[in-house]
Amino acid sequence: MSRSATSDARKKDTRDKIELGGLIVKAGLRFEKRALLLGALVELRERLKSDDSERSRLTAIGAEAFGNEGE
Repeated sequence: MSRSATSDARKKDTRDKIELGGLIVKAGLRFEKRALLLGALVELRERLKSDDSERSRLTAIGAEAFGNEGE
């Protein structure tokens, strides 16, 4: 892999992580402990593996939250 491609991949990875951190802030969880956030995400991953209705429900909640950004 060339240096340019490696640099581009690292920049994309950094951008993705910044965006994901922004979701934590948007959800109002900025000041929660990291262990709690990670535990919640691990638990969510397990739930989503076996429950498509939960995935749909949470997607709708998230879409609504994004739609209310200007409020």
